[in-house]
Amino acid sequence: MHPTLNDIPKDTRKQIIRLLAARLADAIDLSLQTKQAHWSVRGPQFFSLHELFDAIHGRVEGAVDDLAERMAQLGGKVEGTVAAVSKASSLKAYPLDITTGQEHLKALAAALAAFGKHVRATIDQAAKLGDADTADLLTGISRAADKDLWFVEGHLQADR
Repeated sequence: MHPTLNDIPKDTRKQIIRLLAARLADAIDLSLQTKQAHWSVRGPQFFSLHELFDAIHGRVEGAVDDLAERMAQLGGKVEGTVAAVSKASSLKAYPLDITTGQEHLKALAAALAAFGKHVRATIDQAAKLGDADTADLLTGISRAADKDLWFVEGHLQADR
C-alpha cells in the first residue's frame, strides 16, 4: 500500500481496497462490453442504440475512474489492465457473435443487472466496515447502473 494520512485504519483500508478492486474489474469489463455493443449493433434501431450504448459507456467510464481514484486515495494499487480485468471480473463474457439490436440489448441488460447487484452488495460491505464515503460513491454508481438498465430494458419492453 502507498502511504497516506487518511485516518481509516490500515486493515480496514486493505479490505475496502479489495472490495473496490473487484468492482473496478467489473466496471472496466462493463465499459468494454458497452463499447462492443456500440461498435457491433446492426439493424433498424442502429442509430438510437449506437448512441445509447455510447452514452452508457461514458457513464461507466466515469465509474471506472471514480473507483480507481478511491482505491488510490486509500493507498491502494490499481490494476486496470485487460489481463488483470479478465482474471478478476465477475461478469459473464460478452457474446462476440451477436449483431441485432435485440441481442445487444439483452446482453447489456444482463451485464448491467449483474453489475448493479454486485455494487449493491459492496455498498453493504463498505458500510459494515465504517467507510461511508466509499458506500456513498458506490451508491451513486449503483443508481446510475440501475438507470442505464432501465433505459436498456425500455427498448426490450417496447416489443411486448
